[in-house]
Amino acid sequence: MNLLRKLLFPFAILYGLITSIRNFLFDKGILKSYSFDLPVIVVGNLSVGGTGKTPQIEYLIRLLSDKYKVATLSRGYKRESKGFILAQANATAKILGDEPFQFFEKFKNIQVAVDANRKNGIEQLLTQKDKPDVILLDDAFQHRKVKAGFYILLTSYGELFSDDFILPTGNLRESRTGAKRANMVIVTKCPNVLSQEQQNDIRKKLKLTANQELYFTFIEYDDFVFGENQNINVSQVKKNPKILVAGIAKPKPFFDFLQNQKDVCLTFPDHHNFNDKDILEIKKLAKNNEIITTEKDFVRLKGCLPSEQLFYLPIKSAFLSGSENFNKTILNYVGTGSTNS
Repeated sequence: MNLLRKLLFPFAILYGLITSIRNFLFDKGILKSYSFDLPVIVVGNLSVGGTGKTPQIEYLIRLLSDKYKVATLSRGYKRESKGFILAQANATAKILGDEPFQFFEKFKNIQVAVDANRKNGIEQLLTQKDKPDVILLDDAFQHRKVKAGFYILLTSYGELFSDDFILPTGNLRESRTGAKRANMVIVTKCPNVLSQEQQNDIRKKLKLTANQELYFTFIEYDDFVFGENQNINVSQVKKNPKILVAGIAKPKPFFDFLQNQKDVCLTFPDHHNFNDKDILEIKKLAKNNEIITTEKDFVRLKGCLPSEQLFYLPIKSAFLSGSENFNKTILNYVGTGSTNS
C-alpha cells in the first residue's frame, strides 16, 4: 500500500460507511429492489477490475445458450452511446463498449444489451418480441436496485477480497461483508495446480457461510492467435519477434505467456480508447512484425491496424475441479426457477 493510499484512509472509512448504509437500506427494504419473472444471474466482484468477469460470463453463455435464449446486460463501460441499446448488425465497440461487443461478435445466438440502469435494461429486454429465458448481468454485484436470483462473486487468487480494504485505501467497492450476498464465490486466476489444503485455507480466509459454494478457476489460453484472415499457432508466435499490446486491468499474465526477449510490450489503461497517436506508436514499434493483443483490445483495434499483422489471443475460464457441480447448480437454478427470486 503506497503512502498516498494510507493518507486517504479517513476517506476510505467514510466511503465504507456510505456503502454500508446503502446496503442496510436495501436489505431492510427501505430502498426498493425489483425482481423479474425470469432467472437473472449476476457476475460481479467486490474489488475494482481485473477479476476475470468476461471469461466467466462467456463460460455461462456456453453452458446455457444451447438450451435457453440467453441475454447479457452490461453497463457498456466507456461506450459513446447513452441509455438502452440492443446490439444490432451495425454495432461497434464504440456503441456497446468493448466487452459487450466481444460477446456480440463471438456468440451469434444470444442477445447483447447495454444500459447503466440495469432495471430499465431488463424491462426493455422483456419487451422484445423474442424475449430471453435468462439474463446474465455483467459486473452488477453492487446494483442493488435489481434483486437477482443468483449471485456469483469473483475474487482473484493473488488479491483476495479478504486481504483488501475499502477504496481509496484499498480496491474494494464495498465492505467485505457484501460477500454474504453471493450464492457462490469463484477464486479466479489460480495456478494450474492448487492443493486441497491450499483451497481449504482460502475458504477459511474468505469466511464463507456453510451454504456458499466455492470454486477455483484458472485462465486457459488458446493454442492459436486469431486474425481476420489467418490463425497462427501459439508455439510459433512465442518464437517470433512481435509487439504485445494490452489495455486491460492486469496485463502481466498475458505478457508472461507470450513474451520472448526480443518483444516489445505496450501497456495502456483498462478499456483504453486507442487514438491516432497510439496507433502510430504501435505501427512504428511493430514495423512488419506481428501485433498480438487481447481479445477485448482486438475489437477496438480492428480496422485501425493492418489486418495481416493484428492478432488476438483468446482465453477461457477453466475449473481446477468441480465444474460438473458448478454446471449442475446453474442449470438447476435456470431450469427450475420461473422467476429470479
